[in-house]
Amino acid sequence: MTSSIDTFPPKTARGETSDLSPRRLAKRERIVTVALRHFAEHGFTGTRIDDIAKELDVAKGLIFQYFGTKDGLFLEAYKRAIRSFPSYLQAPAEIQKKGFFETIRYWLARTEHLIGEDWVPYRVSLLGNYAANLDLKREITRFLTREDPYGTVAFVKWGIERGEVRHDIDLEMIVSVLDWTIERFQDALLTQELDPGLFRRHTELPEHKERRIEQFLGILRGAIGSAKRA
Repeated sequence: MTSSIDTFPPKTARGETSDLSPRRLAKRERIVTVALRHFAEHGFTGTRIDDIAKELDVAKGLIFQYFGTKDGLFLEAYKRAIRSFPSYLQAPAEIQKKGFFETIRYWLARTEHLIGEDWVPYRVSLLGNYAANLDLKREITRFLTREDPYGTVAFVKWGIERGEVRHDIDLEMIVSVLDWTIERFQDALLTQELDPGLFRRHTELPEHKERRIEQFLGILRGAIGSAKRA
């Protein structure tokens, strides 16, 4: 029985094998579903392939057949988690009419949903963003760059077309700034481990949260906002 992921059938751009039968594909997706919950509940180190196999009532070797390594399984769970989040331009039409920065405000105001209805994918996304080893982090970065799951490129282009976002800065730089700062800001709003100071204590009150969001949007406008719309 092989454990090398390189010997597996070719994969599509979304990381799924292209020539699996419907039955095997369904089994593979079920493994990812169970693994997603285990990683969310126990973290990367605490998650055991043996436990996942036992819950699924399959041999541990079968999981390695599909994913090669524990890192490979986590990568697919991470992809599933990230793909479950909406893209920027999936905001309601009435929000989009208000513009680029108001669309960002809308998503930031909904941040608490990440630890409510979306807590499993959110926890897995945190593991990938902060706890992954270097090799796994490299694969995660490749996935995010290749797939752009939040639709950041299209969103920034939309903002430029509206005249709200600067056109004199490299597009990729603006995308990187937006992805990095919004991700970290959301984590700071939610996660005690990532925000051990006074900032965390103030965000418990709605008015403090709203003020922080407004201040954050002010920083973004100053960095990437068009002077014509400032």
